[in-house]
This record gives sequence, C-alpha cells and structure tokens, in this order.
Amino acid sequence: MSKKLLRSGLIVSSMTLISRVLGLIRDVVVANLLGAGVAADVFLFANRIPNFLRRLFAEGAFSKAFVPVLAEYNADNDPDKTREFIAKVSGTLGGLVTVVTLVAMIASPVIAALFGTGWFLDWLNDGPNAEKFTQASLLLKITFPYLWFITFVALSGAVLNTLGKFGVMAFSPVLLNVAIIAVAIFASPYFDSPDTALAWGVFLGGLLQFLFQIPFMKKEGLLVKPKWAWHDEGVTKVRKLMIPALFGVSVTQLNLLINQIIASFLITGSISWLYYADRLIEFPLGLFGIAISTVVLPSLSRIAKQKDLTEEQRKFNFEQTMDWGVRMVLLLGIPAMIGIMILAQPLMMTMFMHGKFQLADVIASSKALTVMCFGLISYMLISILANGFYANQNTKTPVKIGIIAAISNICFGVLAIPFGFVGLAMASALSAAVNATLLYRGLSQSNIYKVSIKTAIFTLKLLISACIMGALVSYFSPDLQGWNALHFWSKVHWLAWLIVLAAISYFASLIALGIRPKDFRAA
Repeated sequence: MSKKLLRSGLIVSSMTLISRVLGLIRDVVVANLLGAGVAADVFLFANRIPNFLRRLFAEGAFSKAFVPVLAEYNADNDPDKTREFIAKVSGTLGGLVTVVTLVAMIASPVIAALFGTGWFLDWLNDGPNAEKFTQASLLLKITFPYLWFITFVALSGAVLNTLGKFGVMAFSPVLLNVAIIAVAIFASPYFDSPDTALAWGVFLGGLLQFLFQIPFMKKEGLLVKPKWAWHDEGVTKVRKLMIPALFGVSVTQLNLLINQIIASFLITGSISWLYYADRLIEFPLGLFGIAISTVVLPSLSRIAKQKDLTEEQRKFNFEQTMDWGVRMVLLLGIPAMIGIMILAQPLMMTMFMHGKFQLADVIASSKALTVMCFGLISYMLISILANGFYANQNTKTPVKIGIIAAISNICFGVLAIPFGFVGLAMASALSAAVNATLLYRGLSQSNIYKVSIKTAIFTLKLLISACIMGALVSYFSPDLQGWNALHFWSKVHWLAWLIVLAAISYFASLIALGIRPKDFRAA
C-alpha cells in the first residue's frame, strides 16, 4: 500500500511541479505586465473570487463528499450502477453551477461590492478607488464562466483519481497557466487594458481544461450523459455530505477572501502584495501538501469501506495511512517553510522584480511571505487531517472547526488592521494553526487517528535537520543590497546553488540522524 501511495504521490507531485513552475512563470509575466498597481489589484480580485468558489465548491467540498460515496459504488463491483451514479451527479451538479455562474455574471457589480467593499464605497463617493470597482465588475463577467468549466474538470478528476489515474487532473492546471501566459504575451497589446486580456486568458484556460478531460473519461467508459436527479439516493448522500463540507474544507480560501475584503480598505498594492506572497506559499502547499492529500483520500475511503477486513484491521490500516501522510507532509513542509522564510526577498526579487514591479513591491511582498510561512505547516496538515473525517463521511466535524477558524481569522484580521497587509498575513497563519490543532484534537478524541511515537521522533529529526539547513543557507545568502546588484541570471544561479545546498545539507543531516527509506513507508 505504501509503495503505491508513494508512487501515486510522486506522479501527482511531478505534474503539480510542472503546473506550479508554469504558475510562477505566469505570475512573473503578470507582474511584469501589471506591476502592483490598480490594474493588478483589479485582475487579481476578479480572478480570486471564481477561484475561491472553485476550491470551495468544485474541487474542495465536492471531491471530499463525492470520492467516499464513489468508493462505496466501486466496492459493489457494478460498473453500470457506478456510471449511472456519475451521470446523475454530473447532471445535478452541472445544473446548479450553471445557475450560479449565470447569476454571478449578471450580478457581478453586487459581488464586486460585497468582496471589494472599500472600492464600492469609493465608487459611491467618487473616491480614488472608484475605477477599481467599475473594472472589477466587468472582469468578473469574464472570469466567472471558469467556475462552470472547472466544476466538470473536478468531477472527472475525482473519478479518475479513484481509478488511480492521478496524472490527468494534476496536469490540467498546466493548460490554464499556458493560456494566461499566451494571452499576456501575444494578445494583451490588442486590448484596451491588459487586465481585460488576462481575464479572457482565464476563460480560455478553463475551456482547455474542460476539453482535456473528455478523452480520458471516454477511454475509461465513463463519459456519460448528465442527468438531473436531485432526489437520487447517491446524489442525496453527496449533497448531504457536501453542504457542510462547503465551509469546512475551504476555510483557508475563505480566510484569504476575508483578508481581501479587509485589504480593500488598505493602501493600493496590498491585495497584490498578499497575492504574490500567497502564490509562493501555494508552491510547496500544492506540490507537497495537496498532492499527498489527493492520493491519501481515495486510499482512506477504500479502507473505511473495505468489507473483507475486521474493524481492528481497518482501524490499523487507516491510522497507518494517515500517519504516512502526516510524515510526508512534514518531511517536505518543514524545510520548505524555513527555506522560504530565509530566501523571501531573493525569491521575490528574482521572480517578480521586472517591468512595473519595483523594489518597494519586493520588500512589501517579502514581508507578507515571511509571515505567511508561519502557517505553511498548518495549511498542509489541514488537507491531510480533514481527510480523516471525510473518508468516514463525517463532514460535520470539519465544518464546526472551520467556523471557529473563520471567526478567529476575522478577529485576528480586524485586530491586525493597524499592522496593514502584514497583519492580515499573520491573521491567516494564526487561523490556520487553530484549524489544524482542532482537527487533530477531533481525530484524537474520536479515536480515529493519533500521531504515533515513530512520527513524533521522525518530526524531531526533521526539525533539527531543517535548522542546520537554514543556518547554512542564511550564512551563504547575500543581503538585499547584494541581491539587488546582481543581474537576473546571476540571481537565478545564486538561488539554484542555495537550493542545492539546502537539499544536500537537509538530507545529509537526516541520514546522519538515522532516517532511512523505511521511515517513508506506511508500516
């Protein structure tokens, strides 16, 4: 089991790496084109909201509710019944999302006012940010159809993941990044404003992702005609699991959206600085945390419904799989957290300080990034720990915890307003820690999962090795003035050398502390 999980994890991580690298290239292109001014704030705002709904509705809550129920159907070994279930879910979900998308496009000014309150108030009073509200309303009409496309992408991806075909869904975001990059480079000169061109790039990317899934679903014999079936037994079960999961699974994204509302009251550039910091945080989060979580959920769901095992055997296998996921997240997340904190300014300067993105933007974004790093491990653990509940078709506990975490984020965010965008970054990190802590406590109290002594010792060795790595990287890294004096390729070479140094020192320290390949196995 552990070898299969590791292999699947490597496949997803590899595809995710390609996607994240292209995502960073996309962000470099966008930063070069828009900088961190009005156009950047508006585009990132218009892109954030449908992406929030994507993670909340399509990829997040839906997959957590759908995969465990699909595992039940697969356990019955009745392909026709499974295809019928997929048809009814796709028809019902597709119908709902079609309505949501159309309403959102029509009511885009209302959405812009709701999530960009500061801009809306300026528009009412003819203030300095009035143009942001007007342009945001327009761009939302263009970007919202992405939600429709990605809903069906998430459905087909969840189906393929349960069949062990993880690479298709993991590769899909590459198409979105390629579309935005291509539009930014080749099409933006033909638009009145570059942010409008980028919005159409989002639309095109969603369409390409949607079309990409079709041949793979057809190959598996699962390209079925959607059917509306609101009261179907399977659909009802998914619906009941999904409603609470809508909140519980995507608290991190909700917190970012809340911070965006607060940031709309702050100085111009705040939304952009937080966005670029978040993008770098999402690189290790997607590459390690979400990738590992993606392969763990189907395995946990199968174990929870495995009929040929005793209750004790199921519990043992379940805990071992959870423990493996936690160890893998910590193995890669801890050094990523320390490394990004130390190299925050060099990373921002190398990747984004081009065109309209200036040194002041680098310094501001780096501050937000450093603070966000404190929440990286919590973000990663949330995706793993929540799976312990979802695999058992328990979505109520995560939603209760999510409510507490969201309320704490609002409280932290309001208290942090005097500290500006940096305070908002800290609010997100603190609320993530609250979320992860409460999830683990819930699993422990429910006797679903407790961290093993093996994992506790493993974590201590990781921390020691990461500190050694951090000390070496910090010692050899030039200061900000030194980085600024280097030309682009010299910065790239320095970063590459420091990353190699970090990897060698980290894994050498692990080996010296007795970590071996057997520690990466589930049992």
